[in-house]
Amino acid sequence: MISSRIVRFVHTSSLLWQSSNKSLLAKLRKKTGYTFANCKKALEENSNDLEKAEVWLKEQAQQHGWAQAAKLQGRTTTQGLIAVIVENNHGALVEINCETDFVARNKKFHGFAETVLSATLQHAMTLNGNDEVEKSLLHTESLKTLPAKDGKSLLDHSALTIGSIGENVTLRRALCMRVQGDAMLFGGTHPAPMNPIPMSFGRYGALIAVKGNEDKKILGTQLCQHIIGMNPIKVGDATKDQPSMDTDNETCLIYQEFLLDPSLLVQQVLLDSQVDVLDFARFEMGEELNGDKILDSVEVCG
Repeated sequence: MISSRIVRFVHTSSLLWQSSNKSLLAKLRKKTGYTFANCKKALEENSNDLEKAEVWLKEQAQQHGWAQAAKLQGRTTTQGLIAVIVENNHGALVEINCETDFVARNKKFHGFAETVLSATLQHAMTLNGNDEVEKSLLHTESLKTLPAKDGKSLLDHSALTIGSIGENVTLRRALCMRVQGDAMLFGGTHPAPMNPIPMSFGRYGALIAVKGNEDKKILGTQLCQHIIGMNPIKVGDATKDQPSMDTDNETCLIYQEFLLDPSLLVQQVLLDSQVDVLDFARFEMGEELNGDKILDSVEVCG
């Protein structure tokens, strides 16, 4: 009788131990996203302490990421995405590159892009000039040093992403923009996301600052689409700039045929809507940066 009770006790204790471990394992996997094997090893190495296991996993991932980053450093990154975020009076455009189009559509790569956008937006909130529109262009070296919400630099997050996806990743550039007064800021990407959110990803992106008396929300979005599609070089000034003889090669925004209604020039659309374009920026994934038109009008960092 005693023997059978001992067997039952040992068997029950073993089941309880296994159940407890499975519960911890499930929690750790859900919280961190790491593999079953890695989470199991993390719990074993840290006596089933969930918090210590999570720290251990992140440290191991960081070490692996740095090792991978060093190994893949020289590999060419010709694919990637343009990401845009607008929040109240602040916005950011970023270009992040990877090696293949497959990874450019990867959820982990998009998660990294969200981290970069968030950090860049925080930088945009530090702009404090007196102009209606303030802009700052960040190149690779400056981007690397920006802190993410968790306190780690974007360079650290780059290494983690490289370790996770197995491809080289580069932070190419970012543009921060802030408006004040009556101005409003709009952003967009192409291809446009199915369910637009404050962040969006594509191969092209634009930010535009406008002001006026009418509801500007729809027109602001349409002008972003126009800038992405028609690639103007500057807004244009009707008192100084003359329209081009060749409408197909027009580079002033106001003299271009409006993308959504080619029977109208953008200038007429703005007049009808009582809206002024103050400034804009456009990024195209992989475009040549020598002589970049943005460099003439913004503060350059890095």
